[in-house]
Amino acid sequence: MKSAKLILGLAFMAIFILANPIYAQAQQKTGLHMLKSFPIKSTGGWDYITVDGANKLIYTSHGNQVNILSTSGDSVSYIPNTPGVHGIALVHALNKGYISAGRVNKVIVFDLTTFKVLGEIAVGTNPDAIFYEPFAKKVYTFNGRSKDASVIDVATDKVIATIPLDAKPETGVSDGKGKVFVNAETTNEVVVINATTLKAEARYKIEGGDEPSGLDIDRATNRLFIGCGGNSTMVVMDAANGKNLAKFPIGGCDGLVFDPKLKLAYASNGEGTISVVKELSADKFEFVENIPTEPSARTIGIDLLTHKLYLPAAKTEPGVVTAENPKPRPKQVPGSFHIIEVGKN
Repeated sequence: MKSAKLILGLAFMAIFILANPIYAQAQQKTGLHMLKSFPIKSTGGWDYITVDGANKLIYTSHGNQVNILSTSGDSVSYIPNTPGVHGIALVHALNKGYISAGRVNKVIVFDLTTFKVLGEIAVGTNPDAIFYEPFAKKVYTFNGRSKDASVIDVATDKVIATIPLDAKPETGVSDGKGKVFVNAETTNEVVVINATTLKAEARYKIEGGDEPSGLDIDRATNRLFIGCGGNSTMVVMDAANGKNLAKFPIGGCDGLVFDPKLKLAYASNGEGTISVVKELSADKFEFVENIPTEPSARTIGIDLLTHKLYLPAAKTEPGVVTAENPKPRPKQVPGSFHIIEVGKN
């Protein structure tokens, strides 16, 4: 009888899972793991990484330059003289890229074919995150020290607006329909910008999240995924009204990307993991797993065509403790900088 009951129970479970594919999918791990490591021998720190899946290219900030690799790991080119580089935005329609150079308060414009510099644009103080907003066709830089956003018209490469944010901004995203969202790291908020009026029109409180940095959006469901490095938490928010829908413990996150086809949010954590959260529906979310990477791999880029992830990292050693600096940051081992590729095969 026990065998018969067990068989019947297993059969019922199989029927339930087949009839509920979302449930079945949610119970599975991603199958993602580290595949390769692409070495880059130049020295210096790093921040954001941008993946151009259509053209099979990776742009990574590193020291005072941008290194450009193929997605197979070959070195393609580099763009020098980008002091304090943070991020790279791509505007394919105009064949131009934009680099935020934080130490010189400029955005550097370059050609996407030749990688030659086309010009420089003065922006706010310490431009950090940068992205292209497709609805109004503008590039935004989020400026850490002046606590504002510079808006660049990509047709003229002129700053057409400076938007006060009253907080240190981090990553920004767009819903593609006229709203821009940016993390306010020092006030634990998401600031909403109207892409037409170029004014901040709302502030959404991040409940249970501290020092938000990573950010991405599911445009289909209008859901924001926010990585908060201050307390190692991912918060999911309704972009329409700021309602906090879910939160999950992750790691010391700096970057976050969302795969709209797989409905997976990936938060890159400096201690050496990627935390994965799945969107089961517009209002239901589930933690999936932590994928091992390497310590220091805190920012992340995604190839939306292959669904592979790319993370800059380097080997580090303890910093020198002094009376003036009792908790020094780890030092990068020279020549150890590389890009990690994460995927299924």
